[in-house]
Amino acid sequence: MGKLLILGTVAFDAIETPFGKTDKILGGAATFIGLAASQFKVESAIVSIVGDDFPQTYLELLEKRGVDISGIEVVENGKTFFWSGKYDNDLNSRDTLVTELNVLADFKPVIPAHFRDADVLMLGNLHPSVQLSAIEQMQAEPKLIVLDTMNFWMNNTLPELIEVIKKTDVITINDEEARQLANEYSLVKAAQKIHEMGPKYVVIKKGENGALLFHNGEVFFAPALPLEEVFDPTGAGDTFAGGFVGYLTESENVSFNNLRNAVIHGANLASFCVEKFGTERMQNLSKDEVDRRLNQFKQLTQFDIELK
Repeated sequence: MGKLLILGTVAFDAIETPFGKTDKILGGAATFIGLAASQFKVESAIVSIVGDDFPQTYLELLEKRGVDISGIEVVENGKTFFWSGKYDNDLNSRDTLVTELNVLADFKPVIPAHFRDADVLMLGNLHPSVQLSAIEQMQAEPKLIVLDTMNFWMNNTLPELIEVIKKTDVITINDEEARQLANEYSLVKAAQKIHEMGPKYVVIKKGENGALLFHNGEVFFAPALPLEEVFDPTGAGDTFAGGFVGYLTESENVSFNNLRNAVIHGANLASFCVEKFGTERMQNLSKDEVDRRLNQFKQLTQFDIELK
C-alpha cells in the first residue's frame, strides 16, 4: 500500500449552526483528513499534538480506522487546541467565537521514522514554519506534497508561506484565498500566478459550488453534489483534501487525468461530512455508501451531446 503522512491539527471544536449546537467535540484538520483518507487502501499516519485532556477514545477511533497515531504527541498537563464558531443562516459565512492554541502554540512536529519515506505528504493548515519543518524531515522526496493554507498566514507570515509554496506540488485553497494570494480577481489568472510560485497543480475550492483543478492551462471542474440537507460545513474542505490525497496515495498515479478523479473523490466524501456535526458522519461511513454516492456524481456529470 502507498504511504500517506498527514500534518495538521487534532482538536476540540464547539459548533453552532441554525440547526443546533454542540459542546466540545472531536475536530481538527488532520482528523478530518485522516478519516476521509481511511476510505482508501493506504497506510496513513497523523503528526499532531494534543493535551492530556484529549480522550483516549478519540485516539482509539483513529486507530480503528487504520490511522497510525504514533506521531501524535500527548503533552502532560497540557490543553488541546480548541476552536468555537457560529455559522450564519446560509452556512456560507461564520464567526469565530473562541480560538485557544494551547499546546499547539509550541508545536514542533516529529515525523515517525517509519513514515519519513511517505509517498504523499499532506500539509494541513498550520504555521508555514511547522509545515517547512515536516518537509525537511522527510528522508526521501515524496511523490506528491500537498499544501493547505489560509488567508491568516497570507496576512501574517507571507514570506515563510511563499517558501513552503515553492516546495509543494499541489496547493488547495478557497476562491477568496486564491484571489488574495495572487492579487487577481479572475480565478484563471490567479491560478496562473500561483503556478508560477511553484505548484504544478492548483485546486481552488468553492464550497457548495464545487472545486476547480488547474494545470498548465488545463482546467477541470467538479461540482458539489446537491444535497437535501446541509447540517454543518465544518471540516468539509479538510475532508475534501483527505479524499483527494487518499485516492492519489492508493492509485499511485499523479497525472493530471488522475488528479481529476481525485477531485471527484474528495468532493464525494465532503458531501457526507456536512450531513452531521463535526466528524460524526465520517466516523462510521461505509464503503457501500461512498460507492453509491460516487455513482450519483457520475450521473450528475456525465452526458452525451451531438455536435453538428
